[in-house]
Amino acid sequence: MLKGSCLCGKVRYEVSGEIDEVSMCHCKQCQKAQGSAFAAVAPIRSADFRITQGAEYLKQYRATSNKARVFCAECGSPLYSARDDRPEAKRLRLGTLDTPISPSKRYHAWVSSKAEWFDLEDALPKYPESSR
Repeated sequence: MLKGSCLCGKVRYEVSGEIDEVSMCHCKQCQKAQGSAFAAVAPIRSADFRITQGAEYLKQYRATSNKARVFCAECGSPLYSARDDRPEAKRLRLGTLDTPISPSKRYHAWVSSKAEWFDLEDALPKYPESSR
């Protein structure tokens, strides 16, 4: 069981599945939403995700009509995103995990729009757009 929380600790969650894939998404929306060069995210099954505390603090923002970015309204920590056309899946923001993970598949996505001030010097696969 993986556990996670927001910065202020008012929202807590559990993930009952393994996380074996991590994407560092460099798209402009992720840069804006994270306030950083990229968002480290992992696909998880919605059925494996459970809010254990603080559901009343969850808010969402839609930069596009079919995708909700869910965050803590108290501290602003981004927790996950979910697309309306894929209700079975979420993209978990990995900076909110409290449990360590060791994923075997890691890669950079949307490097065609990466921040010009951030250098990609690792050996991970790099995709100009999405890896899928």
